[in-house]
Amino acid sequence: MYSAAKSHVVGVLGPPPTRYAGHMTLELNRTASTAEQLNSLLTQIMENFSVSDHEGPLTDEAEAFLGGQEHLTVRRHGDTVVASTDFGKPSRVILAGHLDTVPVIDNFPPKWLEPGDSLIREEIAHAHPEDRVLWGRGATDMKASDAVMLYLAATLDGRTPETTPKVDLTYVFYDHEEVVAEKNGLRKVVEAHPDWITGDFAIIGEPTNSGIEGGCNGTIRFDVVTHGVAAHSARAWMGENAIHKAADILNRLNAYEPATVNVDGLDYREGLNATLISGGKGTNVIPDECRVHVNYRFAPDKSLAEAKALMMGADAGAELGNGEHVATGGVFEDYGIEMKDESPSARPGLNAPLAQDLVRLVKERTGRDPLAKLGWTDVARFSQLGIPAVNLGAGDPLLAHKHDEQVPESDLTAMAAILTDWLV
Repeated sequence: MYSAAKSHVVGVLGPPPTRYAGHMTLELNRTASTAEQLNSLLTQIMENFSVSDHEGPLTDEAEAFLGGQEHLTVRRHGDTVVASTDFGKPSRVILAGHLDTVPVIDNFPPKWLEPGDSLIREEIAHAHPEDRVLWGRGATDMKASDAVMLYLAATLDGRTPETTPKVDLTYVFYDHEEVVAEKNGLRKVVEAHPDWITGDFAIIGEPTNSGIEGGCNGTIRFDVVTHGVAAHSARAWMGENAIHKAADILNRLNAYEPATVNVDGLDYREGLNATLISGGKGTNVIPDECRVHVNYRFAPDKSLAEAKALMMGADAGAELGNGEHVATGGVFEDYGIEMKDESPSARPGLNAPLAQDLVRLVKERTGRDPLAKLGWTDVARFSQLGIPAVNLGAGDPLLAHKHDEQVPESDLTAMAAILTDWLV
């Protein structure tokens, strides 16, 4: 049996190791307790380096693990694995999680921290004083939830009344969630095999402390461009400084007041921010171009088209891949706009009967009412397919992407218990 209690420390130099423990596939000891099984699965997938573009080896292991479950039909497209039951139930629920992580910041390989360890964050030590804590990249976002879903995929096998869900289940483990939308594995499998991704309700395992976060803000990213005339900086009057012209763009951003929008009872806070700025070709050259990269996070009362109209006008014509266009209206009217990325918002989706049952159960177990999801997640993709979806996962969302990302072991059992009781 794989021991979840062991802590391995191996340096990551040069090309990342796919796995430094000596396993070819994930293992699950069914004679162990639920907590031990969950801890073991989490440790094993955490020991796989799976920063975006490096998910393949972990996908291989997930595919082999799911393929070993007789009750599942397993399919793969690229580095996305889809496993489905066929119990003949009238409804189907989709459980989805991404396998990739953001880049490592001296937080790989993972390690288990015993109670009292100085690396355990104060708020986690206070809330979970007796818990061991798994520290490392991906612990919160979102390998803890992946471990829970792999556990459910193996144990809800239909062999006994206690392990037979009242719905059929589809498990989706996908790649490239943490990068640009065009690489997203869920998007690719939906486009290539839409029949694999059908259902009546979906859960994305993004970290929520096992609460429900409904819907999500949409996001668009674009460059706002100024143009000037290059000249020697000793004769600046011969040119026009594009960087200086960008001051008005920053002033417009500073003057913008983000709205809080109530959608179906949940409050979504919007945001408009510059996240990058670039310009100039030399230290003694008046710059002829400056680009301010802007990210607009918009509430689910708006479509992509409506969000873009607020930023650049309804008829600016700026689309992904079609170069620079002049904003005809909106916040950045008269400036050049070049689209870089876009993803739609999603409404909460809490009116579905399956969602209402889940809301009641989560309230009973955690005392928490649903909240709005402020970041973008793939619930938006399910929303576009007409499938109501929510975010529900282990771990604190405030720790996602942090250098000291960590999750207490009881978060896994809490998520597993909620989903098991809801599904069976």
